[in-house]
Amino acid sequence: MIAWELIDCAEIPGATEQLRLYRRDQEYSMRLGGTELMTSRVHGSEDALADLACDRVADRPDCRLLIGGLGMGYTLAAALRRLKGDARVLVAELVPAVIAWNRGVLAELAGRPLEDPRALVELSDVAALIRTRRQAFDAVLLDVDNGPEGSTRPRNNWLYTAAGLAATAAALKPGGVLAVWSAGPDQSFTPRLRRAGFDARCVRVRARGPRGGARHAIWLAVPR
Repeated sequence: MIAWELIDCAEIPGATEQLRLYRRDQEYSMRLGGTELMTSRVHGSEDALADLACDRVADRPDCRLLIGGLGMGYTLAAALRRLKGDARVLVAELVPAVIAWNRGVLAELAGRPLEDPRALVELSDVAALIRTRRQAFDAVLLDVDNGPEGSTRPRNNWLYTAAGLAATAAALKPGGVLAVWSAGPDQSFTPRLRRAGFDARCVRVRARGPRGGARHAIWLAVPR
């Protein structure tokens, strides 16, 4: 079997371990410590995060999306495939190296979505953008951790608190949608969303899309 080759390392603000990028033949993997955060071989649920949100908002004029977490670019690429020419997608990415990887060694994986004129990536914590925007986005897509707990970066927890969810609701346009990706189910998160004033449901999707694989979770939540 071909061994994994370490390509690069990067610091994550607020995390104790480095983010590492590996390659094995044509496959890439991002890992934090012993945890694989994402792989180029399995991205069906990242595509679904964008598709499920765009099902609700893609036909709106001047549609505006905020994506928290660039990853390998698959969610951004999926959103751009669904959106019209007048749409704009702002991606908040905390780690400069992830942006550089997506413009370099990873660029072809998702079809170079950062080169689409509708896409803008900002070196920023998505929480900071959410705090400062009011009725700015038709959809907010969060894939900044392995789910609604800050397992890779404790500061991410704020996004899923009552205060963070209230700020996200305020950042959405009327009828806008919050979509949250998770590696697995969290029985407490749907009630938390509802207490925060959202109509919410959890959708289980295949990690590999139609080809199967593990089931990941995506929450879709609309402020009442």
